[in-house]
Amino acid sequence: MKKNNSLRRIVLGAVFGAVAVSLIGCSAVTPGPVSVDLGSGPANAGTVKEGALAGITLTLSSYGGVYQDGQVAAASEPFAKASGATMLSDGPTEYAKIKAQVDNNNVTWDIVDTDAIWAATQCGEDGLLMDLDTSIVDTSKVPEGLVGDCYVPAMQYGFVIMYNTEKYATAPTGWTDFFDTKKFPGSRAVAGFDDVAPGLLEGALLAEGVPADDLYPLDTDRAYAKLDSIRDNLIFWTSGAQSQQMIEAGEADMALVWAGRGYGAAVNGAPYKPIFNQAFVVMDALSVPKNAKNPEAAFAYLNYYLGAEQQAKLSELTSYSPVNVDAKPELDALAKTYLVTDPDISANMILPDTAWWGKNYPSQLEIWTKWLHG
Repeated sequence: MKKNNSLRRIVLGAVFGAVAVSLIGCSAVTPGPVSVDLGSGPANAGTVKEGALAGITLTLSSYGGVYQDGQVAAASEPFAKASGATMLSDGPTEYAKIKAQVDNNNVTWDIVDTDAIWAATQCGEDGLLMDLDTSIVDTSKVPEGLVGDCYVPAMQYGFVIMYNTEKYATAPTGWTDFFDTKKFPGSRAVAGFDDVAPGLLEGALLAEGVPADDLYPLDTDRAYAKLDSIRDNLIFWTSGAQSQQMIEAGEADMALVWAGRGYGAAVNGAPYKPIFNQAFVVMDALSVPKNAKNPEAAFAYLNYYLGAEQQAKLSELTSYSPVNVDAKPELDALAKTYLVTDPDISANMILPDTAWWGKNYPSQLEIWTKWLHG
């Protein structure tokens, strides 16, 4: 299964080519596993033993642009300096390439940034990803529900309804209003590419009165019937950039978009506000592929990446929200209103069942594709 990952980026930039960029030291590939001493005592997120990984080369594969630049500046460069490792950066991540590397026992991507749903399908004996080594990776400061058996969150953000404040005298407050085209007339913009993800189906069920804690397993027949009720009001975006353009042009009276795109439109002066009531938490995942040459070193990178300081800096550089509860990014007033770690925001959001989506993705994609093009 290969998903269209580029469509999941909030912050889009020039995608890295296949040429790895050395951040520190030489770029020679480590010939084989190297014994490392990461120190004694329990793991502590955001730290690594000084010089422990000298002589080891690790490659992070991610999605390029502002996002990967932020990962490099916030985590890879200081990790290399502290640990002595040589850090390389490559991408974009492609699932077929991960599979080929693992199957051929020639893994060159030591750490991979992927969609969390895909990662959830790759845990366990038959998957492509190693079980998380919690003796090396400290996840105690990660919000509940974001860590999987074989991955940690790379960042998080919201999948939110944005609404035009100049369109409605009374502000809509959530999914019931999104589906109420009599009280709140106008167009609704939603994702319309050949991929399916948490958000719209759950929203339809919430509008039907299904309690948030009873969403799974999803009653997809009921969800699509609800979507059919407003199909004439739906318009579709096929990229993050297009969703932002629809908002800025006032083409969509309400829009279900990645929060970073909504924030970008607001920064550019669009009179729209987000609804975080029953918005959805979305995240990328960081994992170590099976047959990685130096898995202990790779897990040490994951542990460092999860530190409060690293996460705060990543948020400041990318507009994504941190995945360490102690991270305190310095953001402007508008950016803070999109920070999903704000307790007033996070308390009202819904964490999708990533494991359910991972198991049911193929069947759900088939249903979605037929509905979308039907």
